[in-house]
Amino acid sequence: MSYDIRKVAVIGAGTMGGGIAAHLANIGIPVMLLDIIPPDLADAEKDNPQARNRLVQSLFDRMAKARPANLARADRADLITLGNLEDDFEQIADCDWIVEVIIEKLAPKQALMARIEQVRKPGSIISSNTSGIPISQIADGRSDDFKAHFLGTHFFNPPRYLKLLEIIPTADTSPAVLDFMVQFGTDVLGKGVVVCKDTPNFIANRFIAIVGSFVSEYALENGYTIAEVDAVTGPLVGHPKTATFRLTDLVGLDVMMHVNNNLYPAIPHDNYREVLKSPRTNELNGQMAEQGWLGNKSNQGFYKQVKVGGQREFHTLDPETMTYFNPPSVRFDSVGAVRKIENLDERLRQLLTFEDRAAEFVRATTYYALAYAAYVTPEIAHNIVDVDNANKWGFAHEAGPFEIWDMLGVAETAQKMEAAGYDVAGWVKEMVAAGHNHFYQNGQYYNFQTGTYVDLPQDDKHITVAALIKNGKQLAQNGSARLHDMGDGVLLYEFNAKMNAIDADIVAMGNTALDRLNTDFDALVIGNNGDNFCVGANIAMVGMAAAQGFWDQLEQSIKDLQTLTFNLRHAPKPVVTAPHQMALGGGAEMVMAGWTAVADHETYIGLVEVGVGLIPAGGGCKELLRRKINPVMKTANADVLPVMQEVFQNIATAKAGTSAWEARELGFLTDQDTIVMNSDHRLAKAKHKALQLVAAGARPPEVEKIYAAGRDVLYALYLGIQSFEWGNYASVHDALISRKLATVLCGGDLSEPAWVDPWYILDLERQMFLELLHEEKTRDRIMHMLQTGKPLRN
Repeated sequence: MSYDIRKVAVIGAGTMGGGIAAHLANIGIPVMLLDIIPPDLADAEKDNPQARNRLVQSLFDRMAKARPANLARADRADLITLGNLEDDFEQIADCDWIVEVIIEKLAPKQALMARIEQVRKPGSIISSNTSGIPISQIADGRSDDFKAHFLGTHFFNPPRYLKLLEIIPTADTSPAVLDFMVQFGTDVLGKGVVVCKDTPNFIANRFIAIVGSFVSEYALENGYTIAEVDAVTGPLVGHPKTATFRLTDLVGLDVMMHVNNNLYPAIPHDNYREVLKSPRTNELNGQMAEQGWLGNKSNQGFYKQVKVGGQREFHTLDPETMTYFNPPSVRFDSVGAVRKIENLDERLRQLLTFEDRAAEFVRATTYYALAYAAYVTPEIAHNIVDVDNANKWGFAHEAGPFEIWDMLGVAETAQKMEAAGYDVAGWVKEMVAAGHNHFYQNGQYYNFQTGTYVDLPQDDKHITVAALIKNGKQLAQNGSARLHDMGDGVLLYEFNAKMNAIDADIVAMGNTALDRLNTDFDALVIGNNGDNFCVGANIAMVGMAAAQGFWDQLEQSIKDLQTLTFNLRHAPKPVVTAPHQMALGGGAEMVMAGWTAVADHETYIGLVEVGVGLIPAGGGCKELLRRKINPVMKTANADVLPVMQEVFQNIATAKAGTSAWEARELGFLTDQDTIVMNSDHRLAKAKHKALQLVAAGARPPEVEKIYAAGRDVLYALYLGIQSFEWGNYASVHDALISRKLATVLCGGDLSEPAWVDPWYILDLERQMFLELLHEEKTRDRIMHMLQTGKPLRN
């Protein structure tokens, strides 16, 4: 039987249910979101549909207002239909997938499954989003057909942003249903799918609950402060900035305690479970819970934001006194020595050669995590790859435990662990004794069940730069960019500078890419696997050049970037850009430089140069005029002012799209550009798009003239700028920047509108950019951004 999901019912509209519904709506799948009728209805409300849906409506409203946003754009809410479990339950018969996200208690879930079975259509898939209740128990008492179509689908919160989706089949789940849901989860939902065994808390939460409890208890027992722990358990060890205690504040102390309290009785066989009842941690958590100090949701937890002298400070909890204080800067010799080492493996190895308190903490918590990973993996997972991926995708860790063990050396680290009192699982000892010194090697992983190496799972849709380099496909390299042969006549132009900021090397490699495209390849893809596509120009270099008065060199470098983006846009063969995450300033201009784009749905595009006192000068103004103004002004008797005000305001306020869909509304992407849900597939789909253009014999985009609105519109914008300045909404320098921007967008002080050559606009971009760089206040803004990471209003 083949499966197709065209409509979904989500039962339970709380934080997770609402988030799942939003994620489905973002994709374009209609959703029914159901919850209970409010139990406290007055007699006069019992026949009122709005009152009966009051609870689900309030939960939906909370989801829609949450930040970060669950909905990729506001109108996606139109795909979510609200209802309640009495009046609208039978409508789930129209749904292809029914997701249960109700209270974490077995009996209500089983009762709901009995109701679902009465109305579900044949072939529909049913799943539970439980985070810990055994999946097989939830389906107890149901028919064979129901059980065959039932499994666990455990999303991580918030579902839009976190990559991990744990899928948990039971012994009764049809293999065809499992295979379909893995494919659907990967290709359509855009998730990293891990198939788990049906064990308590599955993989990610089982691991993090035990290890996280140890980290907390070790810190409290050994007198580490909250700030010290977070300083050494964040990016230093390949974890997010939320580290340990900030993460608890984010998730909610009550949620974490609930998970641990439910897990403890469920794993009597687990030799490590007593850490869940660690005395100091449980005492502290209990005191905080009594006070209502649950984290971000209660405005204080391990951290508390306070105002001191009008300035915002984050104070940390002192567990001994249960008071908050402003922590001093955390400094350790070991951290200072290694923090600038970019590679995690080298950074960890060097860190663990030290003997100070930071190194001791990392050593103890790392050894414990490795020990528990090896101990628990045979119970909860089919292989070590799934454990590593669950940690990377569920918690944004740079590497999983077995990957870290490989970095440190398996045999050497196992000896050190045992010497320090940490158990090493028997299968790891057997592996080392057999002469196998790596969990991963040569595209294979160690299979603890057979004692042999087997090939890593391959996804043909996942193209990585690392794999291209490993396979000898790198063609050229300089300090900031590389070229690679993607195969089938497609060239990849990759940025690999710090934060992928545009500099002279990136521009130079772009010109080399165009040369190679003309002579050796059929199409070009611009993309990378970095944290961000491109955060803009290297403003440090721009600021230094301006401070030293290198004006001729600056003008030439700006013109070089303009020439590159122009030539990419009008290249003789297809050019496809493949942005993801941040594409800001010059990064946005690079996105718009291709024939078309294949963008990750989580792509945040914006022309944000005003934040450092500048305006776009790599073709961004020209492109938005072409994309937004030109189409309007090709219509007879059109009024340019409304759309010009929109373009001006978006640039002047540094507005960036908070999703690829919003970027499309802002003009950075077009209706013809492709949005992909799984960023791992982005480069492969960009390559496929490029080959489609080649096969179709597509011609390069024509060089369009740009509509220049001229003096009347320019003065209208000037008037608005002056009003903002008079009302103290804009500083004098803000107004100067805005007037320079208005001049570019209107084509200068033309006496009447005209269609002009694009280089007329590009020359204005460059001129106004350089004039602003001459301003001391702009250079102050650049320096402030470099020093603080925040914009300066001066």
